[in-house]
Amino acid sequence: MSRSRSKDAGIETLSGVDGAFLNLETEATPMHVGSLHLFETPPGYRGDFHESVRHMMQSRMVPVLQRRLAALPLQLANPVWVQDAVDFDYHIRRVKLPRPGTWPQLEAAVADLHAQLLDRSRPLWMLYVLEGLASGEKAYYFKVHHAMLDGQAGVALAGALFSTSPEPLPPARRGARKKPVSPEQPGTLALAAAAFRHDAAQYVKLVRELPGVVRTLAGIVKGSAAKARGAAQAAEAASLAELRRSASFGPRTVFNVAITPGRGFATATIPRAELKAVAAALDATVNDVVMTLCSGALRRWLKRNSSVPRKPLIASMPISLREQGNTEMRTQATLSLVNLASNIADPVKRLQAIRDSSGATKAVARQAKSVIPTDIPLLGVPWLLGALAHLYGRSSVVDTLPILANVLISNVPGPPVPLYVDGLRMTGYWPLSIVEHGVGVNITLLSYSGNLCFGFVVAKNAVPEAGELAADFMAAHAELKNAVCSTAGFAQPAGYAGTEQCSAKPPLRPAPTPATARTRRKRAGS
Repeated sequence: MSRSRSKDAGIETLSGVDGAFLNLETEATPMHVGSLHLFETPPGYRGDFHESVRHMMQSRMVPVLQRRLAALPLQLANPVWVQDAVDFDYHIRRVKLPRPGTWPQLEAAVADLHAQLLDRSRPLWMLYVLEGLASGEKAYYFKVHHAMLDGQAGVALAGALFSTSPEPLPPARRGARKKPVSPEQPGTLALAAAAFRHDAAQYVKLVRELPGVVRTLAGIVKGSAAKARGAAQAAEAASLAELRRSASFGPRTVFNVAITPGRGFATATIPRAELKAVAAALDATVNDVVMTLCSGALRRWLKRNSSVPRKPLIASMPISLREQGNTEMRTQATLSLVNLASNIADPVKRLQAIRDSSGATKAVARQAKSVIPTDIPLLGVPWLLGALAHLYGRSSVVDTLPILANVLISNVPGPPVPLYVDGLRMTGYWPLSIVEHGVGVNITLLSYSGNLCFGFVVAKNAVPEAGELAADFMAAHAELKNAVCSTAGFAQPAGYAGTEQCSAKPPLRPAPTPATARTRRKRAGS
């Protein structure tokens, strides 16, 4: 179900899913996503990177970034999008890093920016050019509200903004910095009519599609009864049986608390070929390997700072509902639950367990994908969602409800080729996503130009130092890599050929000692 454009010029309605991201937002739970971009500079570079970024945004501005919200009276329905002028002086800003301009200082600055809510009276995005890196590299952090787009739409947006050519941008035209003029805005009646027409159409569509939904769900249940005929159906039945076996509530951990506004952020980067080699050796997917590394990192962190639960941790993962070739700038995804097998110490056995669990999830998703809506009517509901979001933020509520998921993990396919801004090559592209009450850790990865770039976003009252988690992730990567190479029956993966010889590279960050961890917990009040 797609977002509809109103008969009234310049009005575009939100889907119910996008509206939910707006209505569930609180000061402690901003609902925007972001990305950190790093660029190499040639020797003796004297350009003004801020001006280069501004010129890129002005010359390649897309309509999705020119929309702002127009609210309806009494929140009876979702607001709608209207086109508006972009004030580039407001939306593109300079941020000076403290001396000496280290990478952890850059991550800390990005974390602080990621914690700030977007101004709903303006288009819902901001770009901060980060100056003062000691390395001489250039960087910027970009954030946009999740109501505007999901991860894959964000990658499509990057493709529209960035260049795949190292050639500098053409010079800016004179007068480009003049104050923009806002187009004429529609009246309240036109806004309300567009929103009500949209929700009415979705109610009608929901009723029409209900019989098909019932038939699909009935087929899934029937298939799970092991009455399948034929090899394909038998495989589906086995997957569903595995899903029932592995699906359960997650254990309560220090991650699963009512969160406060403070955020932490850290990065990690791994060549995709390394994870692909591990996946091939164990008949798994790269995503299975990623989940195993996330599980290993969480095990290490919990063992050092708390304790590893006997029950396995559960991850909530988005499943894209976007059809091939669909480039609409809106959210088209649903959530699934995956058993992380964190109770298994051996990394190879853990990967095999995750492979079986995630395979079962995918089998059900394939059957149900056609009936999962990407738009739902929310007529009369927005104010209620907001009230529920504030209620859920109370510790007494979060501590009482069962834990559906311990951590949020996302895997976003990104650009396979290098991207450029005014001739400067982008060398890193790290995503930042959302943490929520009850789920204080989010690990999102984005593939870019042969690398997998991981962004660790945490609520600081749940995980005081995001860098610890990133170090644990790299240590888990080294552990799994060596385990695969030394396991009987497996040859050295082709991705490790050369001087590496299956030896573990040191983590990009020093692993924290138990004493350091205790000091940080005491400082955080845990």
